[in-house]
Amino acid sequence: MMRADLELIYDWVPEGAHVLDLACGNGELLETLARHKGVTGYGLEIDHAGINACVERGVSVIEHNLDDGLSSFCDNSYDQVIMTQALQALRRPDKMLDEMLRVAEEGIITFPNFGHWRVRAYLGLKGRMPVSSALPYEWYNTPNIHLCTVQDFETHCRKSNIRILERQVINRHHRSGLLARLWPNLFGEIAIYRVTV
Repeated sequence: MMRADLELIYDWVPEGAHVLDLACGNGELLETLARHKGVTGYGLEIDHAGINACVERGVSVIEHNLDDGLSSFCDNSYDQVIMTQALQALRRPDKMLDEMLRVAEEGIITFPNFGHWRVRAYLGLKGRMPVSSALPYEWYNTPNIHLCTVQDFETHCRKSNIRILERQVINRHHRSGLLARLWPNLFGEIAIYRVTV
């Protein structure tokens, strides 16, 4: 059984696509896409445990720090570039979005929405950076260095002429409710986008 957010992404990847999965973790998504949709491609990962898990799954993986960019990949060499839960951990997420859409026609991006009402309430009422199951780190050890909201991401896309093809905003249980659809910046905990230029 695949992680619930990856199941949503699975539906956005066409049969036989050539995919680059950034910060691919244990390779679960690429393995499932290859097995069920005939997808080919590579995963990029920096964590050695993730790399080893990819190799055990038979997923082609390259050790790579995303902060170094994607300069070793040619323009339009993939159909899609996927990055789940890593955008907010990069030094220059804006540059990575540009690189993703240089390397592929489409990008699929997921990130935690720091505009969610619980995050706002925690900070407002307690005066401290929020810690929750969705954001389990303290301020001093969090990998999240660029906090982003749904509204921030969509504003950046407009300014950068990036077209949003699809958006799914879900809660921590990976379900989309009416409130999240009506007010995604306030009620969505995780944002999932499919974008192009």
